[in-house]
Amino acid sequence: MSRPEAQMLISPACRDALQLWLQGLRALDGAAANTISAYQGDLSSFLAFMTRHNGAPQGLGALARITTSDMRSWMAQERNSGAGARSLARKLSAVKSFYRWLAEREGFEPTAVLAARAPKFQKKLPRPLDKDAARAVIETVELQSGTDWIAARDVAVVTLLYGCGLRISEALSLTGKAAPLPASLRILGKGGKERLVPVIEAAREAVQRYLDLSPYPKESDGPLFRGLRGGALNPRQIQGAMAQARAQLGLPASATPHALRHSFATHLLEAGGDLRAIQELLGHASLSTTQTYTAVDTAHLMAIYNRSHPKA
Repeated sequence: MSRPEAQMLISPACRDALQLWLQGLRALDGAAANTISAYQGDLSSFLAFMTRHNGAPQGLGALARITTSDMRSWMAQERNSGAGARSLARKLSAVKSFYRWLAEREGFEPTAVLAARAPKFQKKLPRPLDKDAARAVIETVELQSGTDWIAARDVAVVTLLYGCGLRISEALSLTGKAAPLPASLRILGKGGKERLVPVIEAAREAVQRYLDLSPYPKESDGPLFRGLRGGALNPRQIQGAMAQARAQLGLPASATPHALRHSFATHLLEAGGDLRAIQELLGHASLSTTQTYTAVDTAHLMAIYNRSHPKA
């Protein structure tokens, strides 16, 4: 069901409550635009299901009386529609978050919703590139364009992703006033979380080479990385350059721009980096998110052990 169709099945009172909740997430919690959009879709789908399930648009009073059976029916419908365990867990998390806010506002106990258990799933481990592959990707990206300044631009972006652990959205949000790059960058990440990221010399040199070749003048308030016609660079351009590079190098589909950020963290950990320091560099709100890289590092060590130890 499309989002507009779902909206038509939601009562005005519920639509208003949903918008108030989303506004609060945006204003008070600094939730990213993509997070807001995902939550809106998840909740619209949930509320539309409750309308169909009960045969009439559900007002706030009806939402307060939701039962365990209702929650089971919704979760079963989601699974039958093809939602995987991970996707359903995310949707349930959004519904619980909304209900906590609604229950406090309307004064009811959201026990049936909060007691619903998400399906268990195996967390996906990050899939970094090894050091040689990461270097090869950067070298190969430079060969993807016949235009010197575009090739230099793409190299500068992927060098920032791997050398500084930036998300692609963070790299492309940099403005002209960031250049020439200082010894450390102040990055505004997810949820408005700010962090300082050291900038390696290779990244400074790559960005400066791009600026020297770029046909567009640097503007303090304009985008640092520009597209062919001078506008802000679209992430799809970097994703395309990475796709071409991995095809030439025979790398798996997991070798994406974000994999370079994974590689940054994993290679720091392999070199003895402190987990708390890596958490700060990546801008993770929770240490548990960063700890997934220890599992990658352990898997890497076991693979070496199995290949080389005489008793393996």
